[in-house]
Amino acid sequence: MSLETPAEHPFAVFVRILGKGKRGARDLTREEAREAMGMLLDGKVEDAQLGAFLMLLRHKEESAEELAGFTEAVRERLPTPAIEIDLDWPSYAGKKRHLPWYLLAAKCLAANGVRILLHGGGAHTAGRIYTEQQLELLGIRRCEDWEQAAATIERERIAFIPLGAWMPVLQRMIDMRNLLGLRSPIHSLARLLNPLGARCGLQSIFHPGYQDTHRQASTLLGDNAIVIKGEGGEVEMNPDNISHLYGTRAGAAWDEEWPALSERRHVKPAQLDPQQLLAVWNGTQEDPYGELAVVATMALALRGLGQPREAAFEQARRYWQQRHSSI
Repeated sequence: MSLETPAEHPFAVFVRILGKGKRGARDLTREEAREAMGMLLDGKVEDAQLGAFLMLLRHKEESAEELAGFTEAVRERLPTPAIEIDLDWPSYAGKKRHLPWYLLAAKCLAANGVRILLHGGGAHTAGRIYTEQQLELLGIRRCEDWEQAAATIERERIAFIPLGAWMPVLQRMIDMRNLLGLRSPIHSLARLLNPLGARCGLQSIFHPGYQDTHRQASTLLGDNAIVIKGEGGEVEMNPDNISHLYGTRAGAAWDEEWPALSERRHVKPAQLDPQQLLAVWNGTQEDPYGELAVVATMALALRGLGQPREAAFEQARRYWQQRHSSI
């Protein structure tokens, strides 16, 4: 009786490329990344292969070509509606040091006609405040499919859609964090996806060195984007710090450094109460740090839509001063 050697699984080649030791391993090409992600999204991969692939990528750190290929695979599988969007606003990190002031920035921009798609990946890490948890408080609608999102943006100019509603396989990979013990590269990838092809994608990448990689990936994809090291990993400017903007527009990279807005660093709050967001919006409370963060984050968004920095700040301050008094 002869023994037959089992056939190698088609996905094994991608695990081998990433994991073949210090001398043998290499990055995936853009085409290989697109094919590998396509197999993951189409359910053609075993769970053991998925875990190995994600952790090898995490250990190696993903390249711009890999991120571009992964993004292309996702976009090829998105039956999204044709709707005009100004800003793609990914929200996947959650906040733990400060309140999510970026939500007031997005809400204020929408009140002034800027069309925004927010998307996020659930409350995956304990001790953080996530966008999904504050939507009802701030009157931002959560949508469960693209048609609902399109109608909401037409009517209210801002909508949130969870990743699980439009790419559940990626949400499952994010949810593997507690199983694998580490965040997977999907947390990083989700910020690049810009599923509705917005005029500008805003991206916040917390870990040093990744900002330029994301900018390179957006350039490869032909997207307009700004990448920052946002407060807590969210698209939110920290007014106490110098901020570096990594931009790309029409295939050309650009950089700007924005000075801190405060001479002294603000004291981090002892506890976070989301009701304070509502109070500051309504004008019943003041928060010097929060209001500076809101204005600077709006200026960042307006910069992404083509305004020079000074004009963007001037308009952001005007929007904030004239905000609606109720939600």
